[in-house]
Amino acid sequence: MQGSSSGSLARRMNQLMSRILNFSLFFVVSVHFGIGEAHQIQPPPPEQVQEGQAEQPVFRTGINFVRVDVIVTDNDDNPVTDLTIEDFEVFEDGDLQTVETLQFFEISSIQSSSEPPRAIRSVYDEEIEANRPDVRLFAFFMDDYHVRRGAGLRIIEPLVNFIRNDLSPSDLIAVMYPLTPLTDVRMTRNHEAIIDAIEKFRGRKYDHEPRNGFEMRYASASVETVEMIRNEVSLTALRALMTRLGGLREGRKSVILVSEGYTNIVPPQLRNPIASEFDNPRQRNPFISSDDPRESARQMMADVSIRTDLERVFDTANRNNTSIYALDPRGLASFEFDIDSGVGLTDDSNMLQSTMATLRDLAETTDGRAIVNRNDPTDGLRQAVRDSSAYYLLGYTSNDTPTDGRFHEIRVRVKRRGLDVRARKGYWALSEEDLERLEAPAPAAAPSDVDLALRVLEARRNATQIQTWIGTAKGNNGLSRMTFVWRPIPRVPGRAPMDVSGVEVVARDEGGTTFFEGLVPAETAIASQSDLSPSTEEPPQLPIVTFDVEPGLLRLDLSIQGADGRVLDNDVQNFTVPDFTEMDIALSSAMVFRASNAYEMRQLRTQSEAVPEIGREFRRGDQLLIRFETYALSEASLSVEAGLLNRAGDVMAKLPVVLTSAGSDFYELGLPLANLAPGEYLVELTASIGLEPVRQLIAFRVTS
Repeated sequence: MQGSSSGSLARRMNQLMSRILNFSLFFVVSVHFGIGEAHQIQPPPPEQVQEGQAEQPVFRTGINFVRVDVIVTDNDDNPVTDLTIEDFEVFEDGDLQTVETLQFFEISSIQSSSEPPRAIRSVYDEEIEANRPDVRLFAFFMDDYHVRRGAGLRIIEPLVNFIRNDLSPSDLIAVMYPLTPLTDVRMTRNHEAIIDAIEKFRGRKYDHEPRNGFEMRYASASVETVEMIRNEVSLTALRALMTRLGGLREGRKSVILVSEGYTNIVPPQLRNPIASEFDNPRQRNPFISSDDPRESARQMMADVSIRTDLERVFDTANRNNTSIYALDPRGLASFEFDIDSGVGLTDDSNMLQSTMATLRDLAETTDGRAIVNRNDPTDGLRQAVRDSSAYYLLGYTSNDTPTDGRFHEIRVRVKRRGLDVRARKGYWALSEEDLERLEAPAPAAAPSDVDLALRVLEARRNATQIQTWIGTAKGNNGLSRMTFVWRPIPRVPGRAPMDVSGVEVVARDEGGTTFFEGLVPAETAIASQSDLSPSTEEPPQLPIVTFDVEPGLLRLDLSIQGADGRVLDNDVQNFTVPDFTEMDIALSSAMVFRASNAYEMRQLRTQSEAVPEIGREFRRGDQLLIRFETYALSEASLSVEAGLLNRAGDVMAKLPVVLTSAGSDFYELGLPLANLAPGEYLVELTASIGLEPVRQLIAFRVTS
């Protein structure tokens, strides 16, 4: 959002991070501008393990139990396969450790069985097959945020050839992009499906055109902010992928990281204040940062911050016994930036070397290989296969049981002479804070519907641009009717009012069918009769739109328009639109109207097209009118009730509910607020046929 603080951007980032790291999907409508009445998208039921299926293997573990995969080769680079636990010595920070466990894994590239490899059709298949001793695991992380388009196109063919020619049909592989939900990442033997995903790879480094709802949220941010967000997204997704691999099995796993490296600084020539707009040509001065002490300080801080970010990746890789093979698609690169970027040669060279250095660090610290400065990456990719085909996995409990959060060096030695030994460099110990989180009690149960309703109320109060109300009801011909209403946030003393002219709304389903697209303008004042003649009078514009949609998943793209025509902010909301024709009993989204006196209340009761109230904060002198519809498939008698609850969910009073007209399913109730003390309350609406009730809660706040 233009003019937003960096804190709001950080909150948005954190929301995406938690979404990437979750292993199950749970969507609720949480609108940055305001909160609509939401229906939840429930996650699919977990796959059931059938009776008689084998239990998963149990591995030795613990907060101070360290696993290290070790590759031992002779002078001809052939794997040594006959070592025992007595042949190994492990040193942590120079202190000799006691090796407690040792396993040797040897996997042939040639399928040993005459039977075809088992297809992966479920999570259970994936876990069982991943734990077979003759199966290798590879995951391709296609970091399009940090690969230019040209470099990305040239690397596709080598990757495709590698999958087709060097991997065994029994190998399990997966592919992930920075914004791929972790729940969509599945190890598979359908190598052609992975090839299809890789062939669609298009690098987007320094291309800041928004391509999705998440990117639209920060389209008006600076280049520096956007690049930091992209770093966080990519590295967090990479960590999530390695955690996912670590949960499949204990043995060695490999990640092929396709990236041009990472940095937390952007050259001054590229620091556009709005990333999605064109660069300012006057910025393209190659001498702009020469001998500037401020730039030196910024570079130093950027180096420290990116090192901290990479340390988290090192830690995750070591904990999950995953090696990174960092593949730089630039090949033999001489320059980091195009000549028309205006970046000086010294700065260009420094940036190129520093980004390559991050790839080397990721590879070396995780016992992988850095495939950099090579036009042909084939040998480096084949090395990943060789490394995963013959290795030892040893484990020990650290003598010092460190909880200092620091890096502890590991050195592995074999007593037999003339052998080459490769192992990861070390691990990051847990900190005291980490231990406190691990030892903390299990999280509380899921919040009740009362808690969720109160959270919606708080989110409305914290809206920064506009507030919205989005409701659903039964439409015609099997469709559902959706109503969208908005208003600028109430004016805050000492703060300039928000100058918003309208909200552009696009509603479409998963298949791309558009149900509505248009501008919902701000409400216009009603002119007096003395100012308008009958021939020129026009009805006022209202900030409301109603349209019918197919039941199911629906996406709303919202774009706030300023008075000068520019876009102030964008957001994307996802709903599950209920199918009211399939429900035994249901309630529409309740509409709330506010009246300041008895006369306004009488007027509201006669107006069927009144605009619902969006805010949920009222004065004690106000009166509320609440309207809603009921739907039932059965002809049985329907019981509709309402009650006033306190914020703890306790019933304070029953509220009278009446039908608006004979034979109608439209109900309404009135609620004067004069007798309520300042605080938070809820109105509970229930409808039932026999013992099958449905409930809806509306939270509101009463001020003095």
